Amino acid sequence: MTLSRMFAAAAILVAVYFLAQGAVRLASLWVLIFGSVVVAVIIRAIADPLVRWTGMKDGLAVLVSVVAILAILGLVGFLFGQQITAQVQLLLEELPGAWAQMQLRIAASPALGEAFEQLKGLTSEAKQAFALAPKIAMGALSGIATLFLVVVAGVFLASHPANAREGVLSMFPKDRRDRMRDVLNACGRALQGWLKAQLFSMVLVGALVGFGLKLIGVPAPLALGLATGLAQFVPIIGPIASAVPAILVAATGGVDMLVLTLALYIGVSQLESNLITPLVQKNVAALPVVLGIFGVVGLGALFGPLGVLFAVPLTLVLYTLGTMLYRQDVLGDDVRAPGELQPKAARAHRRAQTRTE
Repeated sequence: MTLSRMFAAAAILVAVYFLAQGAVRLASLWVLIFGSVVVAVIIRAIADPLVRWTGMKDGLAVLVSVVAILAILGLVGFLFGQQITAQVQLLLEELPGAWAQMQLRIAASPALGEAFEQLKGLTSEAKQAFALAPKIAMGALSGIATLFLVVVAGVFLASHPANAREGVLSMFPKDRRDRMRDVLNACGRALQGWLKAQLFSMVLVGALVGFGLKLIGVPAPLALGLATGLAQFVPIIGPIASAVPAILVAATGGVDMLVLTLALYIGVSQLESNLITPLVQKNVAALPVVLGIFGVVGLGALFGPLGVLFAVPLTLVLYTLGTMLYRQDVLGDDVRAPGELQPKAARAHRRAQTRTE
């Protein structure tokens, strides 16, 4: 090997090392980019039918979609905002007393003495956490600013999806671009199908829990139902976390209310996992449950809270990529990936995209 080749090889290794270091240090950035893709997919889920059914121009359809989403959020805020705010305030007032009552009940049970000691330790840690309130507030403001940037980036991606897709495809050899275009389109359809199904599940679960808590007589049922519905976006962790405030508040109303609340959450959870989710996600975006669980754990460890938030959609995309690029192309397995069209439909879709662009 000549000196020039050795120097070139060393330069490539150094460049790869620094690129890898940069990729690791910018891990949160990649998750935020994926978050903007999710926002774009939500917007396109409304814009694409408008283009197909009305012949509306693509840019105008995106604008109408954004306005429609904002109008729906504004209408919900107008109709229920004051009630939700009042119930959230009531919930914040009830939780400290509910927590204190729960501690007293645990302390009164000899079998749970050790658990009570641990709870006291958690209480002291919670007091220390309150001292960090200014930093937490600054973190919340930073999170809001980040969310705003993700939404803006998502709107731009939704406005020019072809430019983003072709930019990614330009990094692949020309003879592989058609295949990669099919793969990217399949990922987009899988994400869109999963988001539609997840939105339906979130609304239904939140409504069932809110209505059930109202019947039981638990304070702030609307706020608790809303929190439960939103928490469904994060599997496993979200539903468990959303049940804790309701259980604490129900404990202040006596054993009967506590038991009924526990039964409600367990019943809705079973209904969601065994009926609602299989029904709404049938033939939409079938991600194995085990992969979703490990996705939450693994991506949460890698990227923190952002990784947990986007764990399932990101795992779905990785699963689609693995199925099409490895199982189909390398192993030759006759399997269908989430979001993948049949070969004839895929060719027709590609031609339609070419005409649009």
